[in-house]
Amino acid sequence: MPGTNLLSDIKIADMTTVIFGPYCTQTLADMGADVVKVEPKGGDDFRNVGKPANNRSMGPCHLTINRGKRSVVWDLKSEPGKAAIRKLIQQSDVFIHNIRPDAVTRLGLTFEEVRAIKPDIVYVHCLGFGSDGPYAGRPAYDDLIQGLSGATMLLPKVDGNERPRFIPTAFADKVSGMHAMYATLAALHHRDRTGEAVHVEVPMFECVTHFLLEEHFYEAEFDPPVGPFLYQRQVDPSRQPLKTSNGWIVIAPYVDARWIKLFDVMGAPEELQDERIADGKGRFFNQDYMMSRVQEYFDKQTTEYWIDALAKADIPAARVNDFPDLQSDPHLVATGFFQRREHPTEGHYWETQPPVTFRGTQQREIAPAPRIGEHTELVLSELGLGID
Repeated sequence: MPGTNLLSDIKIADMTTVIFGPYCTQTLADMGADVVKVEPKGGDDFRNVGKPANNRSMGPCHLTINRGKRSVVWDLKSEPGKAAIRKLIQQSDVFIHNIRPDAVTRLGLTFEEVRAIKPDIVYVHCLGFGSDGPYAGRPAYDDLIQGLSGATMLLPKVDGNERPRFIPTAFADKVSGMHAMYATLAALHHRDRTGEAVHVEVPMFECVTHFLLEEHFYEAEFDPPVGPFLYQRQVDPSRQPLKTSNGWIVIAPYVDARWIKLFDVMGAPEELQDERIADGKGRFFNQDYMMSRVQEYFDKQTTEYWIDALAKADIPAARVNDFPDLQSDPHLVATGFFQRREHPTEGHYWETQPPVTFRGTQQREIAPAPRIGEHTELVLSELGLGID
């Protein structure tokens, strides 16, 4: 699962910061795009998230999300900086940024101004909110979008604690980054067919709301509604990992025949004589009771015992990994998902490999994340501008 050269003929001028835009351009860089990350003097703030091994501004999150990119430092308010960004845009296929509309106007980098520099540019604007609505121009952060989109109300629906809570990952940023990535590729395809510039807006609020309502619009999607919001199986309090004698396990016997087989595997077919779970309808509507009975049996054996027994019965199951368990997971070990690398200045570190494999294509090693301005002189030379 190393990097590929599928996009080796694509050049991207990248003025995104933190996670949303950089996650998009990381994925494109993994596939071979030449991503030139344009940074201010102090660098992208996300460089300082997490404790570095050797040098400031080389934190662990930066090593992941900005791998495979080149870094330049330009003062875009200075004449040399303005000349450099315009020359870079002129030689790029994509210009991507997450600058708020008022600021991008001050920089002279609106879509119309950039299209004047490069008539067939793919212009990708990573926004908090679509430009046609009343929230346009507002600042946006992962926390704000989780709150607005309804994401913070999912856990309360499961455990009954009414306090809204964040999903503990940069959920909104990364979902939006994936939308930005496929949108960039689609826009490049359109440009190649037509020769036209494409103005792409990727708004976080809309991206995350779209993502959540794929299943959670549920029966409220009809007009008038035939039932509630929320895919009920996803918010069922009984649908949780099971405790074993030495850990936790997840089971997925999601057809009725497998529920019956599960009680055979447990050595307790008599449990199904209880009228509450004696037929398929009862088992469907009394999941909480049925899972409480399952839990009583799972407590008595190890996770390894249940994984083996359930596999023999063709009942899907998986142990629950904690994050420190992942590097020893036998599947991830076998696929080489984690690779130990050596950074030129930061020493050894672990790198996750791109999860998608393009079989039959040329593979390559992904360049390590750059130091601040590491490629400034080289890129200026490539642009024919000399050294600032």
